[in-house]
Amino acid sequence: MNEQAEALKARTKTFALDVIRLAASVPQTIAGIVIHRQLIRAATGAAANYRAACRSRSRSEFVARMAVALEEADEAELWLELLRDGELLASPELIATLSEAHQLAAIFAQSRLTAVASLKRAKCAGH
Repeated sequence: MNEQAEALKARTKTFALDVIRLAASVPQTIAGIVIHRQLIRAATGAAANYRAACRSRSRSEFVARMAVALEEADEAELWLELLRDGELLASPELIATLSEAHQLAAIFAQSRLTAVASLKRAKCAGH
């Protein structure tokens, strides 16, 4: 595995851990409990699916896993926005974690686009 992929694996794991820590501060209201669970699920899902993408057996599998990692990172971004916009939580950590969710989603989106283009080129070359 290349250095860049290893660095992104570490970054997604750190993101998941940061979300877990941040979620501990979410108020125990009905909305807070729902967001808490969904946020942790999405952030850990982004990290897990990126790791799975790194172990893909084919380009098609990589593209599919990156799409799921992208969906999870984007969903985590939504839950973080709801915490901020719903004024359930206000902290510098929330802002930093929200920024990281956005950055990871952008990285996953670009990586998926690059992989799709590569997959198309390989299919064209094979025919």
